Amino acid sequence: MRSSTSAGEPLAYLTAATAGIRHHTRTTAPDTNNPSLAPGPASRAHLDALHIHLTALHTLLDQLTATTRRRQPAEGGHLAAARTRLWQATEHVHDAFHTAPLVDGTATPGPERCQPEAVLDAGPPYLTICQRHLVTTIRVRRQTTPTDLKSPLHGHATHRAA
Repeated sequence: MRSSTSAGEPLAYLTAATAGIRHHTRTTAPDTNNPSLAPGPASRAHLDALHIHLTALHTLLDQLTATTRRRQPAEGGHLAAARTRLWQATEHVHDAFHTAPLVDGTATPGPERCQPEAVLDAGPPYLTICQRHLVTTIRVRRQTTPTDLKSPLHGHATHRAA
């Protein structure tokens, strides 16, 4: 699926980011002709890069939700639900980062992983992913209720996943 967006248009960078993700997906796909070349599990660097994309996309959805809700409440409601689900995905990627094996073989940090003193002592990439996550968490807590974060679909508790 190609877009005719040129470099001067507002969607050019979003289109380029999407193309980059598609390319990365193709290059990390298992080789069906040679299963021994299958990629390994996601690395911490990979998960950190995904977290960067997800938090940036969350910010974009947040802006679109705010501007759309005023004029088209139903559409804005769907965007708000998408923003909430994206945040849930972002939290899972953040958790995966902290449970992924460390390169040097040391133990993975426990639940205290994002406490300020633990993050500062650990340095990058912990420092960067945890700072980014905490900043986004503050914004999410200001705009989303705990009920919205826990509901299964579309922000409505009446729709249950099977």
